[in-house]
Amino acid sequence: MPKGISLHIGLNSVDPRHYAGWSGPLAACEADADDMEAIAKEKGFKATKLLTKDGTRDRIVGEITRAAKSLKAGDIFFLSYSGHGGQLPDRNRDEADRIDETWCLFDGQLVDDHLYDLYTKFAKGVRIFVLSDSCHSGSVASLALREDPKTRGRAMPEEVALRTYRANKAFYDPILADPTRRESRGKVQASLLLISGCQDNQLSSDGDFNGLFTATLLSVWNNGAFKGDYPTLHRQILRRMPRVQTPNYFPLGIRSAEFERQVPFTV
Repeated sequence: MPKGISLHIGLNSVDPRHYAGWSGPLAACEADADDMEAIAKEKGFKATKLLTKDGTRDRIVGEITRAAKSLKAGDIFFLSYSGHGGQLPDRNRDEADRIDETWCLFDGQLVDDHLYDLYTKFAKGVRIFVLSDSCHSGSVASLALREDPKTRGRAMPEEVALRTYRANKAFYDPILADPTRRESRGKVQASLLLISGCQDNQLSSDGDFNGLFTATLLSVWNNGAFKGDYPTLHRQILRRMPRVQTPNYFPLGIRSAEFERQVPFTV
């Protein structure tokens, strides 16, 4: 029988000691993690949840590493993240826009290059499904905020990103410049599907009860009544989202048509 392990991360704030005095308050990220954990448990995953202060770099890297060691071909790892997205300068020149995207964890940022490196630790034939309800801020993110001043976005402000980086260069620069991680995304042997809350240059909206992306996903999922596959899940979410927030569908590693045709969250 296949085995399923899941990890659900929700941060309603971050540690201002690392983020140059910014605590990044949000409302619905812990609720998003609660709801993803509930789906995972219902579908037979062994689930772990890390909320706000427990959502540290070491805890999250450790949980992903343990899952990679435990899972074999045919098994599945479900990873969900809800919180702020950030940016750091690309020092190993693996990004066309010279910017690395990050997850803003409680005690510091987890760089996308590091995540790709973690995914390389999973065996060939393992299925990985990632949901990321965060934003990677850019020019369109600022535009989206101006279009709707009521929007509470899940983006670290640009001035905070700059201060945070400059205050922690000794930590971030070795990660950002590591040449061994430059080709990590091309070395992933598992079959990975990412559905993210928006494009890299857009804003993901927070909410009072769930993030907009997570709330829309839950509506489409309809307590398990949804019976389509992963691409259909993405398309139906996309149809219900506003034009300034268009969720992305991103396969990585060894693409598996069989995986993509399955009902989402199938162990």
